[in-house]
Amino acid sequence: MQKFITESEKIRGPYMKMLQWREKHITERNFVLILALVVGLLSGFAALLLKLIIEEIASLLTAHVSITQGNYSYLIFPIVGILIVSLFVRYVVRDNISHGVTRVLYAISQKKSRLKVHNMWTSLVASSVTIGFGGSVGAEGPIVFTGAAIGSNLGGAFRLSPRILMLLVGCGAAAGIAGIFKAPIAGMLFTIEVLMLDLTAASVMPLMIASITGATVAYVFTGYDVEFFFSQSEPFVTSRIPYVILLGVFCGFVSLYFTKMMNMMERTFGKLKNPWLKLLFGAVILSSLIFLFPPLYGEGYGPINLLLNGQFSQIFDGSLFYDYRNDVWMVILFIGMIILTKVFATSATNGSGGVGGTFAPSLYVGCMAGFFFAILINTLGLCDGELSTKNFALMGMAGVMSAVMHAPLMAIFLTAEMTGGYELFLPLLIVSTISYGTIRLFLPWSIYTMRLAQRGELLTHEKDKTVLTLLKMDSVIETDFIEVHPDMTLKEMVGVISRSNRNLFPVTDDKGSLLGIVLLDDIRNIMFRPDLYRKMRVSKFMAMVPAKIEVGESMDKVMKLFDDTNAWNLPVVEKGKYVGFVSKSKIFNSYRRVLKHYTDD
Repeated sequence: MQKFITESEKIRGPYMKMLQWREKHITERNFVLILALVVGLLSGFAALLLKLIIEEIASLLTAHVSITQGNYSYLIFPIVGILIVSLFVRYVVRDNISHGVTRVLYAISQKKSRLKVHNMWTSLVASSVTIGFGGSVGAEGPIVFTGAAIGSNLGGAFRLSPRILMLLVGCGAAAGIAGIFKAPIAGMLFTIEVLMLDLTAASVMPLMIASITGATVAYVFTGYDVEFFFSQSEPFVTSRIPYVILLGVFCGFVSLYFTKMMNMMERTFGKLKNPWLKLLFGAVILSSLIFLFPPLYGEGYGPINLLLNGQFSQIFDGSLFYDYRNDVWMVILFIGMIILTKVFATSATNGSGGVGGTFAPSLYVGCMAGFFFAILINTLGLCDGELSTKNFALMGMAGVMSAVMHAPLMAIFLTAEMTGGYELFLPLLIVSTISYGTIRLFLPWSIYTMRLAQRGELLTHEKDKTVLTLLKMDSVIETDFIEVHPDMTLKEMVGVISRSNRNLFPVTDDKGSLLGIVLLDDIRNIMFRPDLYRKMRVSKFMAMVPAKIEVGESMDKVMKLFDDTNAWNLPVVEKGKYVGFVSKSKIFNSYRRVLKHYTDD
C-alpha cells in the first residue's frame, strides 16, 4: 500500500508542477487556442480512421455481390454486425453509447461538459463495425461524440473550468464534422446551431482553429476532392424558383415524417426490455429492408453520388428489381419506398444494439426526396421543360437536413462545401429556409434536442433558460429548518422557536412525510400566552403548503411554481418525504453567480 502511494505521488508531483507552470507562463485564453489545435488534430485523425475502417469493412464484405440479382448475404451481414456491436457494448463498454449528439447535449447541460474517457474510442469502434456490416446509420453522430469526448477529457486533464470545457467539447464536435465532411465552416456552424453554444469573441477563434485543423487533416491524407462529386451541367434559372419553394415545403413534410417515425420507433424499441429480443426484432427489420432495397446498406453515400451525377438507374444494382431499372415509374416507386423505409432501417439499427447517427440518414433522405420531387414533376409534365434531377437532389439534401436538425445555416454550407455546389447557393438558401420554417410549425425541437427539451435538460441560446438549466436543485436546497410534529404542544413549539434561526417550520409525521408548515407570524399572537401552552397543539395552527417541489424538478418548473403561488419559500419532497426548502433569494443568488460564470469571457 505504501509503495502504491509513493508511486502515485511520484506521478502526481510532476503533473501538478506542469499545471502550475502552465498557469504561470501561459494565459488561459492562449492556452485554449493551443488546446483547440490539439483537439482539432486528434478529432481529425479520429474522423479519418473511422472513414477508413468503414470503407475497408464494407468493401471486403460487398466486393463479390451480384449487381443483377438479389443478394442473400444482405440478410446476414447486418445481423452479424449488430451482434458483434451488442456484445462489445454489453461486455466491454458496459455503458450506453448510442445517440451520440444527444449525449453530448446532455453532458453540456447536466454534467458540466464532462464525458467519460472511454467515449474517446468506443463509439468509433462500435459505429465502424455497425456501418461497415450494413447498419443504415451515419458515422457523424459517433464522430461528434468522439471529438467532444476528446475535448472534454483534454480540458479536464488540465483542470479547466466547466465554461472552458464546454468550449472544448464544441471544438471537438466541430473538428469531427469538419474532418469527416471536409467542411470547416459547417463544422463550426454545427456547434453553434445544433449544440447551441453561444458565439462570443472568446469562442469564435478556438472553434475556427479546431474546424480548420480537422478539415486540414482530411485534405492532407485524402486529397482535395469533395466528399460528393457534383458537376452542375444545367444552370439554375429564376423561372425554377416556384418549384424550389415547393421543394422546400415538400422537404419540410418529409422531415416531419422522418422525425416523428424515428421517435415512434424509438419508443417501440424502448418497450422491449429483453436486449436479445431487441436485437432479433431490429435485425429482422433491417436485414429484410436491405435485402429488398440494397441502397439502404450502410451510410448510403454511394447512392447519393449516383443521383448527384444522374446515374439513377444504378441504384437498382444488387436488388430484386434490377430488370426494371429503365422503367421511369418503377424508378419513382423504388425511390419513394426508400424514402419511406429509410427511417425504419435507421431506427432498427440503433434500436437493436447498433451504434450510429441520424446525420447521414437525413442527407440520404434529402437527396432521395429532391430527386423524387424532380422526376415526378417531369414525368407528370407539370413543368415547362424539365427540372434538373441532379440540382434538385442537391437542394433536397440541404432541405431535409435543415429541418431535421433545425440548423438551416449548417445545412446550406455543409451541402455547398461537400459537393462544391456553390453555384446553387440561392436555391439552397430558399429550400433550407422554407423547409425549416415548415417543420417549425409542427415541431419546435430538432431530432437531437426533443427528448432533452421535454425534460428541461437542454441549453438554448436564451441565456435566462440556459442559466436555469445549469442551476441544479441540490445546490439551492436549504436543510437548516427544524422539523416539528402535529402532536407537539404550543410550549414545545415555543422551545423550538427559541433554538431556531428561521421563521418557518416544516410539520412532519413519524415517517418523515410533510404534512404542512408553521409560520412564526401566524402564531406570534398566541406564543406568549402560557394558558394555551398545554391546550394548543401544532395540528391546530399549522398551515398547508401552497405547493411542493419534487426532487429533480427542473428549475424552469420551480420558478413557475413560485410565480403561480407568490410564495417566498417552497418545500422540497421526495416521494412525499420532507427534504428541505427552496427560497427565491437562494435561487436569485445562485442565478447571478452562474450567469456571471457562464457569460464571463
